[in-house]
Amino acid sequence: MNKDELIAKLKPIIEPYIQDEAAFKNLSEDTDFVKDLKINSANLVDIILDIEDAFDIRLENEDMEQMMDVKSAMSIVKSKLEA
Repeated sequence: MNKDELIAKLKPIIEPYIQDEAAFKNLSEDTDFVKDLKINSANLVDIILDIEDAFDIRLENEDMEQMMDVKSAMSIVKSKLEA
């Protein structure tokens, strides 16, 4: 799965929780979930659970702590899929 495919799959997972529409339209791997999209910590947990379901992977606590932006989410998902 390449970068664009991964971002395309993450977008609908993230969209229900965003608070900044403009930042979401310009979503890139540098987008920060909290700072840019204004997603609160409770919704960040929901996103992580949705990512687990969508990709059929299991995320550990340390993975969740690192998943603060699109780039780290992509990296963690890729590593879990390759494992």
